[in-house]
Order: sequence, then structure tokens, then C-alpha cells
Amino acid sequence: MAEYKVNEVLGVIMNRRSTRKFNDHPVTEEQLAAIVEAGRYAPTGGNSQSVHFVVMINAEVREKLRVLVQNAFLHMELSDDMYSSLKNSIRLSREGNYAFDYHAPILIVVSNRRGYPNAIADSACALQNMMLEAESLGVGSCWINQLHWLDEDPDIRAYLEPLGIGEDETICGALALGNYDTKQEVKPRTGMKVDYVR
Repeated sequence: MAEYKVNEVLGVIMNRRSTRKFNDHPVTEEQLAAIVEAGRYAPTGGNSQSVHFVVMINAEVREKLRVLVQNAFLHMELSDDMYSSLKNSIRLSREGNYAFDYHAPILIVVSNRRGYPNAIADSACALQNMMLEAESLGVGSCWINQLHWLDEDPDIRAYLEPLGIGEDETICGALALGNYDTKQEVKPRTGMKVDYVR
């Protein structure tokens, strides 16, 4: 395989790690605006530009959402063949004080048109763009899937729709944002198989 030079973009990609512990130092308005703008410039299928961001800064709004999420998982049954992160959400909810967003000071909920075939792919591109811009600014981030898993929960829908999520939209993911307490150590990647066909 040919050698490659680590440029600024690749450096940001290689150094980004998920943040699950945030400090009290606030993300600035300028940082937040740049992160959201990076999401807005993500590619979309057929240039649909139908990704929708709801940026939750209000602490009371986020806390009420945490309670609703914990309650939703609390009433789910565990099964052996269940996805491990989903199992973990149910177990932690049963223990109480489950913070699906790790108490991040900002949560960006990402939705898209229901029934649109590229909804998840387009939203994923936007989430990745925002994570990379956050990393470039020294802001911690973590992709959050719990709201996607709970997209059809009536209590969560009833709470989120007045905040901006449309009835015709599906929640594709979310992004926890804040300044990290401690930056995770960057270790070389050893997974993800690559085959070159020449």
C-alpha cells in the first residue's frame, strides 16, 4: 500500500474520539454556529437538503427529555439477542438517573423526511460533518442513537414535535456537544477490513 501524508483534514478525522464526559466550560455561540453550518453543508441524495436540526441548549428542555427517554427504556423488555447498546440503555434506565446524552450542555436532534430512502444516509453525513468540525474546534461530541430507537414512542414524539420535529419526520440520530473533561487517548485503528481490487 502506498504511503500517505496526514493533512489537516485527515488529522482531524484520525484524532476525533467520542466524548462521554463534559466539563462546565461553555461552547461559544461562534463554535456552535460553525458546527451547525458544517452539518448544513453535508451532501444529500439528489441535493434534497431535507435534513432538519433541532439545537437544544435549554437545560430544562434537555432534562425533561432525559426523563422521558429513561422512562421509555424502563418499560422495554430485555432479550438475549438484543443489540448491546440497547440492552445497556434498558439496564441503566432500570438503575435510575440514566442520561442518554451524558449530560452534554447541547443536544442536536437530527431528523429527516419520513419515508425518504436516503433519510439515514443524509443525516449520517450531517452528523459526521458536525463531529469533525467540533473536533477541529476542540469541542467534544458523541453520536447519540437513543432517540432514533425511540422515534415511534408517543410520549417522546409528543414532547419533540412542539420543539420543531415535524409529524412527517423521522428522528435519525442526535449529537451531544460540549467541552470534554478529558480527551480520550488516540489509539491506532486495527479494525475495519480493506480489500483493494486492482
